[in-house]
Amino acid sequence: MRVDKWLAAVNVIKRRTIASDMVKSGVVYINGLKAKASKNVVVGDKITIEYLKGAKEFEVLQIPTTKTIPKSKKEEFVKEL
Repeated sequence: MRVDKWLAAVNVIKRRTIASDMVKSGVVYINGLKAKASKNVVVGDKITIEYLKGAKEFEVLQIPTTKTIPKSKKEEFVKEL
């Protein structure tokens, strides 16, 4: 699954267009490398998002098979480090 799609599907970022814009502006990193929107994420990847107030790091636990997941199941797909 593409990184921008994954960020929106697991409710890390509210909308895919925002996630895509963040990737294009260079604030999203996968395993320490600047990500492109087409980069696929796999289980075990570490995704870092650099916000203005500091960075947040997430670990990919699962790849969702649907477009979005319920917010109650977010912990099954992503772990905030």
